[in-house]
Amino acid sequence: MDVKLPHLGEGADSGTVVNLFVKEGDQIAKDQPILELENEKAVATIPSTAAGKISKVFVKTGDKISVGQKILSVSGDGAAPAASKPAAETPRAKAKAPAPEPEAEPEQEEAPSAEESESIEKSNVEVAASPGIRKLAKDLGIDLARVRGSARGGRVTMEDVRAYIQRLQRLASQPKAAAGVPPAKPAPEQVDFSKWGSVTKKPLSPLRQVIARRMTENWNAIPHVTQFDDADITGLLALRKKYVDAYEKKGARLTVTSFVLKAVADTLKKHPVFNSSLDEVAQEIVFKDYVHIGIAVDTEAGLIVPVLRDADKKDLVQLSRDLEELATKARERKVSGEELKGGSFTISNQGGIGGAHFTPIVNKPEVAILGLGKGANKAVVRDGKIEPRTMLPLGLSYDHRVIDGGAAARFIVDLVKVIENFDEKVVKI
Repeated sequence: MDVKLPHLGEGADSGTVVNLFVKEGDQIAKDQPILELENEKAVATIPSTAAGKISKVFVKTGDKISVGQKILSVSGDGAAPAASKPAAETPRAKAKAPAPEPEAEPEQEEAPSAEESESIEKSNVEVAASPGIRKLAKDLGIDLARVRGSARGGRVTMEDVRAYIQRLQRLASQPKAAAGVPPAKPAPEQVDFSKWGSVTKKPLSPLRQVIARRMTENWNAIPHVTQFDDADITGLLALRKKYVDAYEKKGARLTVTSFVLKAVADTLKKHPVFNSSLDEVAQEIVFKDYVHIGIAVDTEAGLIVPVLRDADKKDLVQLSRDLEELATKARERKVSGEELKGGSFTISNQGGIGGAHFTPIVNKPEVAILGLGKGANKAVVRDGKIEPRTMLPLGLSYDHRVIDGGAAARFIVDLVKVIENFDEKVVKI
C-alpha cells in the first residue's frame, strides 16, 4: 500500500522534506517516524500509516510535497494486523483530494441583445456623424456617444472610430485583475553577477522563503508608521538584579524582555485598538478579549515568532518561564505550527545583539509591533541635573489604516510610564 502525506492542519496543505529517516528495503512499523516536514516555520515529524517493508520511496530531502502525495510504498511483508486493512476504508482516506479546477476559458464577447442594439441606435442618432459611420457603428454594436469626435463640433470621423476600436483591442489584450486585487508585478529579472567577478551561490532555505514572502506581503499590504521613544530602565535593572536569583530558584529567567512583556500586556488592556485586527472583507475592526503576544526569536535558520498566550493573566514568574520555554523550542525548531498562530501583538528584542532604534515590520493580521534596542548608558537631565541613566530604545510600528498617530503617541507614553515605574509588588515572589 501507499503511504501518503496526511492532512497537516488548518491552512496547511504542503511542506518541504528536511529529513528522511527511511530508505528502500527498510522494515518499518505503524506510526514510526518516516520524515520531517518543514511548514510555515515549524518542523513536524510525519509517521507511517502502515507497517511492512518499504518497496519504493517517492520523495527526497528538499522536495516540496502536498497533502495526499505519495511518500513511499510498503509491501505486506511483516505488516501489523492493524495495517492490513486498506487505508481507503477510513473516513479520512476516503476523502479524495479536490479535483483541480479547470482552467478558465477565455471570455468571449457576447453579441448585443436586440434591446441593446436599439438603445445604441437611438444614441447614435444624436451623435454628429455621417450616415455611413452610423451604419458601421450599428453593425459593430458601437455606441458613438463613447467615441470622442475630432472634427469641428465634435463630429465623429472614421479615424475616430478606428482609434476607438484599437483602444478597445489594447484593453482586451491586457490581463484582467480580480476586483480589489492589484495587477501582478512583472517577473524579476535574473542578473548574472559572475560577469563582474567570482560569486558564491546559496539557495534560500524553505524557512527563509517563508520569511521573505511574509515580510513582502506585510510591507506591501500595511501602511507602516513607526513611533520612537526611550524608556529609562535604570530602576527596572535594579529590580532585576535584586530578584534574579529568587527567580532562578523558581526555574524562571528574569530578563528585560520579561518586564517589557508584562508592561505591554498591561498597556494593551488600556489601549485595545493595538490588540485588534482589521477584517478587510467585512470592513470591521476586530477587538480581541485575549492578549496573545508573539515573541520574535533569532535562530540560526532565521526569524521565528512563537506566541505566548494569555500574557495579561500571568504573573512575572510564569511569563519568564513561558518566554524561556518558547525561545528554546524556537531555536531547536521544535515549536509547533499551532504555537506560531493566533498572536495579537508582537515584540522584537534586538537588545542582546546591539543597535538602537529600528523599524520592525507589522506581522499581519496584527496591527502593531514593538521593537526593542540595546539599553545604553546616557547623560540624562533630571530635575535640572545631568545624571547617567540606562535608556532603552523603543520603536512602535503600527498599521495606519487602524491606528492614528495620536493613539500611537498615547500608547507609547503609557508604556514608557509602566516601564519606568515598575511596581516592585509585581516582581516580588
